[in-house]
Amino acid sequence: MTAPRPAAPAARPDRRAVLGLAVLALPTLLLSVDMSVLYLALPHLAADLDPTGPQLLWAVDAYGFMVAGFLVTMGTLGDRVGRRRLLLIGAAAFGAASAAAAFAPTVEFLIATRALMGVAGATLMPSTLGLIGGMFPDPRHRAAAIAVWSACFMGGTALGPVVGGVLLHWFWWGSVFLLGVPVMALLLVCGPLLLPEQRADHPGRLDLASVALSLAAVLPVVHGLKTLADGHAPAVPLLTAAAGLAAGALFVRRQLRLADPLLDLRLFRAPGFGAALAVMAGGALAMGGTFLLISQYFQLVAGYPPLTAGLWLLPPSLAMVAATLAAPPLAARVGRASVIGGGMFVTAAGFAVLALAPAQDGAPAVMAGLLLASVGLGPGAALVADIVVGSAPPERAGAAASLSETSGELGIALGIALIGSLSAAVYRAGVTVPEGVPEEAGSTLAQAVDVARSLPDATAAALLGPAREAFTDGLNLAGGAGAVGMALFGAAALVLLRTPAKPAGPDESAAPPGSVRVNEPAPDA
Repeated sequence: MTAPRPAAPAARPDRRAVLGLAVLALPTLLLSVDMSVLYLALPHLAADLDPTGPQLLWAVDAYGFMVAGFLVTMGTLGDRVGRRRLLLIGAAAFGAASAAAAFAPTVEFLIATRALMGVAGATLMPSTLGLIGGMFPDPRHRAAAIAVWSACFMGGTALGPVVGGVLLHWFWWGSVFLLGVPVMALLLVCGPLLLPEQRADHPGRLDLASVALSLAAVLPVVHGLKTLADGHAPAVPLLTAAAGLAAGALFVRRQLRLADPLLDLRLFRAPGFGAALAVMAGGALAMGGTFLLISQYFQLVAGYPPLTAGLWLLPPSLAMVAATLAAPPLAARVGRASVIGGGMFVTAAGFAVLALAPAQDGAPAVMAGLLLASVGLGPGAALVADIVVGSAPPERAGAAASLSETSGELGIALGIALIGSLSAAVYRAGVTVPEGVPEEAGSTLAQAVDVARSLPDATAAALLGPAREAFTDGLNLAGGAGAVGMALFGAAALVLLRTPAKPAGPDESAAPPGSVRVNEPAPDA
């Protein structure tokens, strides 16, 4: 009996694809920096533009709302009009809106430009991830490329607070927005030279009613969850989210009836596709809400200034980047399900450390817990994105990438709402406000710290001691809940994402004739 012939090693990706990946890393890095850099600029922005409380919240949230709302539309639009074309249009719009935001004369103008940045940003993430799927058809090369893409996104999150602190030390608040201008200019120059154009051969028409329903589904859900996390009465946010879910049901019903749907729901038939999206949302849920508490812990409990707090967050973020890059070779040895599920168990251990962190001198314990959680989640972020993109046919890669990003956005919003509301309730139940101190000090730790600045030292200490303990109790509870949740998601990943082994053959990576429906440029294009 003749032994099966081992598969021939895949050819190395060409230099143009590698350089193209470097180009795609630019907007990925920038978008993640932009998500975190604005938080440090808020006090300076508020002093200059004098916004009301709701206006300040909209200046922060308008970007995220628009990104979440337009991801599905832009991912599918890229499949139809060309992913490179949409990427370059979005880059030009993002650069222009960033420059306008930097010199915003009023808070209303800033909110409008932030919203435009969000719409433009929604074109970038699914386009970059969809292009990678076409540029690296070999599964091993694609997994490595997506790991680099994920590492850039996470690295930007790490760099955001540090870069923001440096810029704000030397320049005005608008300088944090000008980061996007040279990056997008470089993308506009290099993109046409190094990136292939990819689109579906028969894209069909764009259904505007489906676009409206997708916005009506995502935006109210995200808005309702964020409003709930801000401590508002639950009735209105829950009704808003319910209206979004109802619009989502209508959206799904319409997609099932259309010959050319905005979102092809047949993607969910691919093995592991839906499970991968659920795992991604679960990880984003746990990290989104807990990361918010940890950033507040370093500043409000440990008492570090913003730049120092950002430096404390740097080692866990860099460890996540390293773990992400190590994921593909590790998965090739032990399997993707084992790496993703095992990583979530490591993340559960990190959350367990957070559940035990003290209020007094607890910064090292908090960083250790975050370090473990980051190392555990890093590999999953890259491998899950690879599962999602690899499960879709090439002509639907943009739509699949948009679903991947949308699940992450919704997970983060839900995590902030659930974990933020839970920790806020624990804080309000545990804080003790001394007699004669304004009652708002019992609402949040940030308000307690603000009130304490105008109090005598003894009264401030009597307020801040219990307030910091109550806040840490909320963080501990979130850590315990996160440990249980991530252990459950890890077990689910081990079961649902495991794929049966296939015998290797010489044509294992060859696509069947006619399966690739993208337009590739000539080698010299």
